[in-house]
Amino acid sequence: MVFDDIDRRLLDYLQIDSKQTNKELSNKLNLSVTAVYERIKKLEREGYIDGYVALVNKELVDKAFVAFCHIKLIQHSQDYVVKFEKEVANISEVLECYHISGDYDYLLKVLVKDMQAFREFMVKKLTTINHIGSTHSMFVINEVKHTTAINM
Repeated sequence: MVFDDIDRRLLDYLQIDSKQTNKELSNKLNLSVTAVYERIKKLEREGYIDGYVALVNKELVDKAFVAFCHIKLIQHSQDYVVKFEKEVANISEVLECYHISGDYDYLLKVLVKDMQAFREFMVKKLTTINHIGSTHSMFVINEVKHTTAINM
C-alpha cells in the first residue's frame, strides 16, 4: 500500500473528529466523496485505523482521580509475567498497563473516583495479585496535556 500525504492529512482529520462526514472530509482534502470513502476503507483494511471510540469526560462520570502505579514483580519468570499481565488486564480501573524498563517492571494508569476509591482498588484488587514485590503510586495534580492523536 502506498501511504501518501493525503492519507496523513485524512488520518489527522479523523483523529480530530472521526464523526466528520465523507462530504466534509472531501471538501477539506479536495477529493470526491467516493475517493475519501475508499481511502478510509483502505486505511482500515491495512491496519492504520484500529477502531473508533467516544472519549468520555472523566469528571462527569466520577473517575477524575488519576494515579500512576509503578509495579515491581518478585521475579521475572515467564509464569509471573504472564499471570500478572492476565490479571491486571481484567481490572476495570486500570486503563493502561505498560511493561517498562528501569527500576520497576510495569506502569499502570488508574482512574477512580477519589483517594478512598484508590485505596480500595489497591487493597481489594491490585495487591491481591500474586508475585507483586512492591508498588509506588503517584497522583495527578493537574492534567497539562492529554491527547489521543498521533502526529503524522
